[in-house]
Amino acid sequence: MRNFDLAPLYRATVGFDQIADMLDRVASTDVTQPTYPPYNIEKTADDAYRISIAVAGFAEDDLSVEVKDGALYVSARKSEDASARTFLHRGIATRAFERRFQLADHVRVTGAAHADGMLHIDLAREVPEALKPRRIEIGKGTDVVEGQAVN
Repeated sequence: MRNFDLAPLYRATVGFDQIADMLDRVASTDVTQPTYPPYNIEKTADDAYRISIAVAGFAEDDLSVEVKDGALYVSARKSEDASARTFLHRGIATRAFERRFQLADHVRVTGAAHADGMLHIDLAREVPEALKPRRIEIGKGTDVVEGQAVN
């Protein structure tokens, strides 16, 4: 396992502590990532996204979608019915899973839908007005007092 020293990144940036922490977290996690169930992430608009997860064999009651600590958790647990069903071939996996997606700042989940064996989770990025770019007027003065240029 490689260890990366992120100290230069902390010294050279202001306010990007979360990015450095995320890089540190990614570097320290196990390399093997689960591949079940398969999923797609698509951009549906400028500030809208959709995560589509293949959940064939699961009912809506078997699925759970929740957001906590800036992460989206999707899990499924199939209750094993004790019926006398005998499979000659079982190709549809209905094993329990938990998928975690780290959400960026100001991204919120707007809805979830289950149809045709797919779970669709819609996300929207909502940047607050205070964080949107704004133009700063430049005054013709030598001193600035409380936002006003003084001649």
